[in-house]
Amino acid sequence: MNEAVAESIEQLRPWMPWARNMPALEESETDIRHARLSFLERKDLRLLLTLKETGQLVGCSGLHRINWEARKFEIGYWVRTSFSKQGLITEAVDAITNYAIEELQANRIEIRCDERNTPSANVAKRLGFTLEGLLRNDSCGTDGTLRSTMVFSKVRGAEF
Repeated sequence: MNEAVAESIEQLRPWMPWARNMPALEESETDIRHARLSFLERKDLRLLLTLKETGQLVGCSGLHRINWEARKFEIGYWVRTSFSKQGLITEAVDAITNYAIEELQANRIEIRCDERNTPSANVAKRLGFTLEGLLRNDSCGTDGTLRSTMVFSKVRGAEF
């Protein structure tokens, strides 16, 4: 994980608050341990994306901001720079979406991204997520400036 983040830190920094500073190896290990505990507690289901052939880490995704009562999930993702523009994130997000629908009985799945993050928005669009709206100036970006967030969704009975 630390190696993938190190390779991709400049591309991640504009979008990911956790990428402001390059984590030390020990910090990456602690982060993975916390993610495992959250996974076991069903609070946050982080998934490491690897190549089947080599086991090399190509990115990270998962189901976040989970509301089990409403069966609502948010999918987040990032790709290692050397594996970008190969369709791997689109493939992974499609599989995670199908898993959430079929196995977790999702009623709503969201993808949220900065309005300036065109590659991330394109993943949602390619997979048929509906752009519900733009939350204007809803938070500060990693550079401290106001940012707006696009909200995409798939909803049971409408898109699946």
